[in-house]
Amino acid sequence: MANALVTGGSRGIGRAIAQALARRGDTVTVHYGQDLEAAQTTLDSLPGTGHALAGGDIADPDAARSIVEQAVSAMGSIDILVNNAAVAPDAANRHPVDDSTYEVWQRQWRRMLDVNLIGAASITMLVSSHLIDRRAPGAIVNIGSRGAFRGEPEHPAYAASKAGLHAFGQTMAGALAPHGISVASIAPGFIATDRQAAKLSGDSGDSIRGQSPFGRVGTAEEVAAAVLYLTSPDAAWASGTILDLNGASHFRM
Repeated sequence: MANALVTGGSRGIGRAIAQALARRGDTVTVHYGQDLEAAQTTLDSLPGTGHALAGGDIADPDAARSIVEQAVSAMGSIDILVNNAAVAPDAANRHPVDDSTYEVWQRQWRRMLDVNLIGAASITMLVSSHLIDRRAPGAIVNIGSRGAFRGEPEHPAYAASKAGLHAFGQTMAGALAPHGISVASIAPGFIATDRQAAKLSGDSGDSIRGQSPFGRVGTAEEVAAAVLYLTSPDAAWASGTILDLNGASHFRM
């Protein structure tokens, strides 16, 4: 099967993606930013052998290069890249334009763009070069967000970073198709993860679930199932797509 690098694989959506790829028979390198313990938990949960960890802040160009080198060293090659690592919206990094200082605004914009967009672009360039040098086909999947289309008033930098990631993915789909490399993106809506448990169990839980006519939120496993398809040979013709995965909670034209 294939060798896959999953960024931000220590928990939540990234963990579910790593587990799904490993169950398919792929060898997986689980990337983590800081939480080695959580990444080790993900690694220990993967069926099969040959899986590995790679640590580093993808916003740092040297660390990004090291992450890819760690993955290649551990697995021998990379065939699949899942750009999942991101600074996610939370209470600590909210920065609405009408309730933020200029210093907070600058800090959150820089960090979210550095990780969510520039970091993903760095990892993509490095893995793409690796595939091109090998003359090997490959698949890249970016985990974007519904927020890129409907907006995130309390976290505008997050929405912008994910919109940029979608646009970057479509650009790379055209650039890399001659090399046999497909690139697609997924735009999830609200996903139930440990990070979101407090919101879902609190006063806002019913309102969040009510965003979808299904009356629930998505699961990390549903995102992982989409990754399985988009990284399969059958999905090569879907290169360039942005797959809405939001339970009919938002429609775009």
